[in-house]
Amino acid sequence: MGFGDLKSASGLKVLNDFMSDRSYIEGLPGVKKSLGQYGPAGVADTTSGSAPTADDDDDDIDLFGSDNEEDAEAARLKEQRLAEYAAKKAKKPALIAKSSILLDVKPWDDETDMAKLEECVRSIQMDGLVWGQSKLVPVGYGIKKLQIGCVVGTDILEEHITAFEDFVQSMDVAAFNKI
Repeated sequence: MGFGDLKSASGLKVLNDFMSDRSYIEGLPGVKKSLGQYGPAGVADTTSGSAPTADDDDDDIDLFGSDNEEDAEAARLKEQRLAEYAAKKAKKPALIAKSSILLDVKPWDDETDMAKLEECVRSIQMDGLVWGQSKLVPVGYGIKKLQIGCVVGTDILEEHITAFEDFVQSMDVAAFNKI
């Protein structure tokens, strides 16, 4: 069984004939056999005993150079530049990532006290959180949702807002912009 020598014309012809009515050589993924066990029966196996491995690559060719050939001067220069960069970075104040978010806070029904709902939402206090303008937007059937903007440095607002279970059915982010 096998294809023979695939570097020869006869081996390629056997492979081509074998593939003429098949879309693949073997159908069980992950099951490895030696190379000579694939293909039609009756063809002599001229392959070596083992399948090629990643270790068979040309290890003697170093296309990109080797790190172990680095000289002492280059290492000293690299350490000096890293130290300069670290010192420069330490002087800069830490930038706190903030986002401008427009939230849609949906009540349970048309009888929900929207002023109380907004009061509850605005009662949430966190470091870096600044509440902005709000408005009531009609949803349908007399129900209005609270649309409120804020600037915040974290994404844990949804947990705090939906904690007001008596007023809030759900909350969606209507717009999100990083500042």
